[in-house]
Amino acid sequence: MAQQTDLFKNLIAHCKEYGFIFQSSEVYDGLSAVYDYGPYGVELKNNIKSYWWSSMVQMHDNIVGIDAAIFMHPKTWKASGHVDAFNDPLIDNKDSKKRYRADVLIEEQMEKIEAKIDKEIEKARKRFGDGFDEAMYRTTNPRVMGYVEAFEAIRTRLAAAMTNGDMAELKQIIEDLEIADPESGSRNWTDVRQFNLMFSTQLGNIAGE
Repeated sequence: MAQQTDLFKNLIAHCKEYGFIFQSSEVYDGLSAVYDYGPYGVELKNNIKSYWWSSMVQMHDNIVGIDAAIFMHPKTWKASGHVDAFNDPLIDNKDSKKRYRADVLIEEQMEKIEAKIDKEIEKARKRFGDGFDEAMYRTTNPRVMGYVEAFEAIRTRLAAAMTNGDMAELKQIIEDLEIADPESGSRNWTDVRQFNLMFSTQLGNIAGE
């Protein structure tokens, strides 16, 4: 994780040095997670936009392009699914002050279990050679069966919690699995809260009109 963080920092430094991006309002202490495009960044963005427009619109006879307004009636965002879907269950670590998606932390733990299953299967494949039956091994080896059972139990709990919007259950899963902060190793978590990623905007001279 530390290596990935260093790589990301180096990438940001490179992009700033060569004029791809700059932190927005940097001379006024900046605005977190908001960036301005520099000379190369503008060209890169326009190239990507042009390629996307060509491949998704112009190369199809049954598709026409429009440039719709960003500001729309609230019911439009509701009907499109943005209001319901653009919500993330986030959890903070009290010691590192880092914020994470609770479901992603749990999914990463599931990936670790899958890695253990794959490791056991590879060991068995080397031991038994050409006669190795992976399907049978998965259903008969006690250790692999234990990993599979644990994986399925977590997946079932996670799916139910996400479907029901049960934030307390998400935190309980994290605590039951003893999931630690990837950076600090701390298990001192806040409650899971649902964060709406949509921005609220008011139109009119007086807010609320």
